[in-house]
Amino acid sequence: MNPHLLLIDALNLIRRIYGVDANQTHHSDEHMLKACCARVAHACKKLITTTNATHAIAVFDGDKSWRYHFYKDYKHSRAPMPQTLKEALPQFKAAIEETGIVVFEPTNDEADDIIATLAHKAANNQINNTIVSTDKGFLPHLNEQIEVYDYFKKQQLTQQHIQERFGVAQHKLIDFWALAGDKTNDIPGVKSIGVKSAQQLVNQYNTLEEALSDESLSARLQKKLADDMDMFVISKQLVSLRTDIHLGFSLKQLRLN
Repeated sequence: MNPHLLLIDALNLIRRIYGVDANQTHHSDEHMLKACCARVAHACKKLITTTNATHAIAVFDGDKSWRYHFYKDYKHSRAPMPQTLKEALPQFKAAIEETGIVVFEPTNDEADDIIATLAHKAANNQINNTIVSTDKGFLPHLNEQIEVYDYFKKQQLTQQHIQERFGVAQHKLIDFWALAGDKTNDIPGVKSIGVKSAQQLVNQYNTLEEALSDESLSARLQKKLADDMDMFVISKQLVSLRTDIHLGFSLKQLRLN
């Protein structure tokens, strides 16, 4: 069997399942959490089967990543994790580990950067891998060996999905988000540049420098870009996942028993 690496965005999976279970009628929080842990474990087992994984890891977020230090307002308006869920995370980690999947929680890095690093490391070694997440930040990394799978829609995400959802090609996603911003993560983008203007710019030009030098581009749009280029650069850094993090473990350690 050819090796296949399964990369699970752990909190993305857990929070989505918890969000459903927490709204159901249960006798107690303890009963709800037990049922929720069982559902997460079931999802993990199903993913191993669906992807024919030979290696697997579920990655959690560490404490404040470099993005919080780089840009003070990063995710500042995001609601905190429910306390009941936060206190139960050790139970979820244990439930995942019981499926044979390695659980990893970095000290400071975000799960997205760890997963992107692992995906590229595997791909560079000609190992196919599947990222399981509903987070759009992984979409720029799709290629022949890196796939992104939405467990809840039972859907493998594709270039066509990207074009239909965002109106831009995959290789333009980073510039598009850096221009339009991302309210979910409090990434500012360029002031007064909305989704339509961002789509127009990235679809029409290869780079922003090219747009700024085009005399046919409206003076109003040129001024917006010129005045807020610093925020474009900052936003581009924030929406770009790192693929160069030192992990301290090898692929062999992620083999499923």
